[in-house]
Amino acid sequence: MPSYLYVATNSQGKVVNGGFDANDRAAAISTLSKQGLSPISLKEGSEKKTSFGFLNFLGGNKVKSDDLVMFTRQLSAMVSAGVPILRALTSLHDHTDSAALKKVSAGIVKDVEAGATLADALVKYPNTFNDVYVNMVRAGESAGILDDILKRLAMQQEKNASMRKKIKSAMTYPSVLMVITILAFFGLMLFVIPQIGKILKDLGGPDAKLPALTQAMLTISDFLVKYGLFLLPLVIGGVVMFLRFLKTPRGKAIFHQFVLRVPMINPIIRKVAVARFARTFSALMGAGVAVLEALNVTARAVGNVVYEKALVDAAEQVKNGKTLSSVLEKDDLFPPIVAQMLAVGEETGQTDTVLVKVADFYEEEVDVAIDGISSIIEPVMILIMGSMVGLIAASVMGPIAGLAQNIKS
Repeated sequence: MPSYLYVATNSQGKVVNGGFDANDRAAAISTLSKQGLSPISLKEGSEKKTSFGFLNFLGGNKVKSDDLVMFTRQLSAMVSAGVPILRALTSLHDHTDSAALKKVSAGIVKDVEAGATLADALVKYPNTFNDVYVNMVRAGESAGILDDILKRLAMQQEKNASMRKKIKSAMTYPSVLMVITILAFFGLMLFVIPQIGKILKDLGGPDAKLPALTQAMLTISDFLVKYGLFLLPLVIGGVVMFLRFLKTPRGKAIFHQFVLRVPMINPIIRKVAVARFARTFSALMGAGVAVLEALNVTARAVGNVVYEKALVDAAEQVKNGKTLSSVLEKDDLFPPIVAQMLAVGEETGQTDTVLVKVADFYEEEVDVAIDGISSIIEPVMILIMGSMVGLIAASVMGPIAGLAQNIKS
């Protein structure tokens, strides 16, 4: 969707400027008219994006999820209390401690002050406000229930943030152990094993026959000492290229298909995707968003390309007259309970309420699964570290024991 920059006059004759996305020039002019603006200049382009330099590289230019949750919660409270939207936004901008959020909220205040709707102001910051957020706000403004929609958004964001924190927390300990294991391995191979090899050769002589395990360790150590400095840039470059590849559409598709086949990770990925689908779709339906639009927006919010494609295909079948529950019932990606609960929601007209219960159930399942994997990963990582140390110890003690036997004889 192209972006348009405009210069226009408002109802007071004041000249204002800004930008937004629209399907075409006619749609852009229509949007300006709805905002009570008379265009002076309208051209296709994009607004200049500013950054904080090195802070942007470190992620300092991105609004944190906790700050966004607080922003949404406070905005909801102020709107519910009858505070005008512009005054509420201005107050939040003035009192936030987040530099990134202050920058974004300043732009939102400027656009709303110029006559834009809140949704049109938010859509200019896709890195902060995703499609789900914008579409729910737009639906809330249209139906006159913005305060209720903001409450739903805050609750949904809190749930999503909580799930992300639990997953990160579960991965922190094994990640630390893995880093320690790798550093310990390279430390031993680069500094300890060469010295031990020298001692063994001095004791046994240049023609001493060393056990196969010891010889293998010395070969690996010698290779790392000689070529380690050349390998390091290649490894770092390979990791960087791999991470960049994962951000491409093809890379995402391959990676997401792969993780859905990994035995221990597969159940968690599926449950997280189903929980996100249920909570996002229920929130959009509760906000009054049309089913097809809600499905397409939810597809982009699930976070897995495989599930995204399944939901987009489901939207096409729903468009052709099928019920969503009947479509998901035939899809192996969604557990039977999802289709069954969805069918009940479709029959009773309470799809959003039913799917919230589904989301709660699967979020609890994710918590249990994460706790289970965490309890398994810890002993596995300890076993790996112990095995590494044991192999090195065996490679050292074997030849020493052999030399001791030779000395006795």
